[in-house]
Amino acid sequence: MNTDVTSTVTPISELAQGTDRLREFLDTDPYAEASGSGEPHVGPDPFTGTEQPRFTANTTGDVDRAFASARIAGRAWAARSPEHRSRVLLRLHSALRRHEDLLLDIVQYETGKARIHAYDEILDTYNVCRHYGVTTPARLRPQRRRGAVPGLTRTEVTRTPLGVIGFITPWNYPLTLGATDLFAALAAGNAVVHKPDSQTTLTAIIMRRLAIACGLPAEVWQLVPGQRGDVGPALMAGADGLSFTGSTAAGRSIAAEAGRRLLPTALELGGKNPMLVLSDADLGSAVDGAVRGCFSSAGQLCLSIERIYVHEDLYSEFCAHFAEATRNLELSADYSYGPGMGSLAGPKQLARVSEHVEQARASGAQVIAGGRPVPELGPYFYLPTVLTGVSEAAELFAEETFGPVVAVYPVASDAEAIARANDCQYGLNASVYSRSQGLETARQVEAGMVNVNEAYVAAWGSIDAPAGGVKASGLGHRHGVEGLYQFMHTHSIAEQHLVPIAPFGPLDQSRFARTLTTAFDLMRALRMK
Repeated sequence: MNTDVTSTVTPISELAQGTDRLREFLDTDPYAEASGSGEPHVGPDPFTGTEQPRFTANTTGDVDRAFASARIAGRAWAARSPEHRSRVLLRLHSALRRHEDLLLDIVQYETGKARIHAYDEILDTYNVCRHYGVTTPARLRPQRRRGAVPGLTRTEVTRTPLGVIGFITPWNYPLTLGATDLFAALAAGNAVVHKPDSQTTLTAIIMRRLAIACGLPAEVWQLVPGQRGDVGPALMAGADGLSFTGSTAAGRSIAAEAGRRLLPTALELGGKNPMLVLSDADLGSAVDGAVRGCFSSAGQLCLSIERIYVHEDLYSEFCAHFAEATRNLELSADYSYGPGMGSLAGPKQLARVSEHVEQARASGAQVIAGGRPVPELGPYFYLPTVLTGVSEAAELFAEETFGPVVAVYPVASDAEAIARANDCQYGLNASVYSRSQGLETARQVEAGMVNVNEAYVAAWGSIDAPAGGVKASGLGHRHGVEGLYQFMHTHSIAEQHLVPIAPFGPLDQSRFARTLTTAFDLMRALRMK
């Protein structure tokens, strides 16, 4: 079976050199805006492998100074009205449109992903800016709740920002999970000290630049990229709340330290996301969804599908069509729309993907598409890969690969598909394809986000709903009202009128008890909340 893509290989030099826009931006010395007092940092360009000078690393002292500055500026920012903060986000929405092409260039330059997958991040940023820009004022007004005694107790809930939030964000989606992810914290009135990944600091820099131009005080969003051992502990020590996106192993360590400090913490961690192709699925839709779900951003997506369970009646046909569609994906280091997949982000990802595939092969798996690097395209390109016959002996059977690799398994029933999807330590994202049983099945899948007849965009893009994982995939949520309130203290304020909720004296206790018992019986009979 031919496992190569069918597209023509285009030399790196013709496509991977960036755009005039990008070069002009780099000429402004943008890294100076995030540099500290430590050692210079260099890193590879994913499309070419060329080592590029980047920022000067921040030190523990730099992080401490960033917190001191952010805390002062944050108090003034918190004092501004929610309406004012929302207007900044809505102006930023407009600024994004004017700079969309440059943002796409920068995301591609830092990650190596195809332009259409960089646009996914732009789209998400529009969505988040609009959502919190429009909804925050209403959600931060005092909210009336039913009092202890109707008519006598007036109760309201108010919320105040935590203070300064520490953000540690990853390289794979530097706009969505880096710059965009902290908008809810800013809308809530917090300041932010932000450690973007060292590979993708430029994306945070350009977004912060735009936000400042739209009215955000510069000191409210501090950038402190640097070595994990220098920046991480200082960030944990100074923060009033923490948001981390990354591996489950790192998340467990952060959660332990946050628990010691009782620090409000949001964690989005690893996933081994399943797709279920049920017996009544539309085969064409399932194949199209699998291609998007497995190979967007070269599989370097927390929500990527890495295991597919297909009803045995559809298995052979699904595998044939899926393998063909995978082989027909065009790979390229192109700063234009068109290619279906870009590069892996760097040598560590290439090594992990190659190791997982070769180890699965050695344990008996069959490669029906892809299965090898493509150095003629670029140093970190790897063909989108489909495996069958993967056994429990293979590391990729249960562990996240985080690359363009997926294993397909036959199941004898829809019930078996559900059971095997749930037989996993992770529970971030899942996908169900079915003409009639999708919703019923989705409710039985143990994942924080479940998509029916879509791979991941439907749940993630439903910005008014919470996005997050269960089991070893994390704690807390982004998006929706949950994503806003997790960065705030909640206060219940109750005002009592006319009489206290207490007997008037020692001799009145018996009558007080009888009166309250009768009142609560009446409230139950009237089904009062």
